[in-house]
Amino acid sequence: MTISVLSVASEAVPLIKTGGLADVVGALPAAVAPHGVAMTTMVPGYPAVMRAIGKGAGKGRTIHSYPSLMGEPARLITAKLGDHPLVVLDAPGFFAREGGPYADPAGHDWADNWRRFAAFGRAAADLAGGGTKRRPFDILHAHDWQAAMAPAYLRFAPSDAAHIPATVMTIHNIAFQGYFGAGIFPQLGLPDAAWSMHGVEYHGGVGFLKAGLEAASAITTVSPRYAAEILDPHYGMGLQGVILARENRVHGIVNGIDTMIWNPESDPYIAAPYGLRTLDRRIADKRALETEFGLEPGDGPLFVAISRLTWQKGMDVLPEILDHLAGLGGRLALLGAGEAAIESGLHAAAARHPGRIGIRIGYDEPLAHRMQAGGDAILVPSRFEPCGLTQLYALAYGCVPVVARTGGLADTVIDANIAAIAAGTATGIQFDGIDYHALRSAISRTVALYHQPDLWRTIQRNGMKCDFSWGRSGAAYAGLYARLLSEKS
Repeated sequence: MTISVLSVASEAVPLIKTGGLADVVGALPAAVAPHGVAMTTMVPGYPAVMRAIGKGAGKGRTIHSYPSLMGEPARLITAKLGDHPLVVLDAPGFFAREGGPYADPAGHDWADNWRRFAAFGRAAADLAGGGTKRRPFDILHAHDWQAAMAPAYLRFAPSDAAHIPATVMTIHNIAFQGYFGAGIFPQLGLPDAAWSMHGVEYHGGVGFLKAGLEAASAITTVSPRYAAEILDPHYGMGLQGVILARENRVHGIVNGIDTMIWNPESDPYIAAPYGLRTLDRRIADKRALETEFGLEPGDGPLFVAISRLTWQKGMDVLPEILDHLAGLGGRLALLGAGEAAIESGLHAAAARHPGRIGIRIGYDEPLAHRMQAGGDAILVPSRFEPCGLTQLYALAYGCVPVVARTGGLADTVIDANIAAIAAGTATGIQFDGIDYHALRSAISRTVALYHQPDLWRTIQRNGMKCDFSWGRSGAAYAGLYARLLSEKS
């Protein structure tokens, strides 16, 4: 029996991406296909998406039209996401705008984000439940707050179709919740019963993510440790009570990576392809990266960092630690953008250490590949990290991760402590606490390990042997879908 799943998300590679959510959503259809799951992905019709599906060339086909969806004309269009089905909500009044998916060109959230993503959730619920006169889906899988109203609509205001699919709500980052004022509730098209502590009401307003968590048949997070962490107020961001009340429905499934794209043996972006048995070739990638960032070649380790420059990512601590890093003979190549104060601090450190610290503000996907291939170690000092993909890419490329002991970072990196070194299982360096002293100690440990070439090479190879492809994760999602269907039967 094939299980049909509608995966609903605000972004998906290669159509639209602002972060790791897009990578996961783009990879899921192929990951679950070998396990008897036929997945259709649904995304909003941003300008980039509409261009990609070639609407003007007739590549998309309208399957349903709305004269008024939350006040705007809209339609559902079918297309393809690689080899898998795609549905796009074409609603120009909501999505045909310059800027990002969630914010205007100046970086301010769109004032009508609640209406945009309520419309998206309403349309997803209609499609999944058969309300568009097409065959309904067995499962609706919603990702993050932008899709979270879909399970809520199915629970509180399903379409006229009799079919109500099981629903999965995946938390990629609980810090982003979609919270809006109570005044929007009458415009959501929900019955009065939905305004309750077990519905959309949250601290006197409307909580999109909270609504999805209450309504879903199952909740998943993107790592087992994060599933446990969000029960704690420190990580739960106010939603820990909702999660705790539904603890028996919460599952942690680690993200995978696309090993066709992230593979140092076939990566078209890097200077010298290499593999587990040809690690010596990696030196060419290191030298090329030094040149690209204007760094002096040296015998010390070349650290890299690829990150949003935010408090969550621990990047506020990085500028003050760079004098220590450079003093140990290390160098740093950093790619990222974010808070102005952090960017300023990094530029100041680079000015103090010309030839040892190189900064690129922005994001460049090919450059990220070259940094993973050429860096000796990658710094990931996140204060919380639901899963993280950066460290998984690093492991695959033999770029040793230096990570905070939290969430998916702790689940996927084995610390090079005495026991792990003795057992030959270490894959990176973990540390506790995001402050100057903790990060200073971690960098010192990393430099000391780097200067033990045989041990360092073992750590690199251990990481490259890890299997973080989508095989295991795809099977876990498929198993969850099957259990939910058996519960409904």
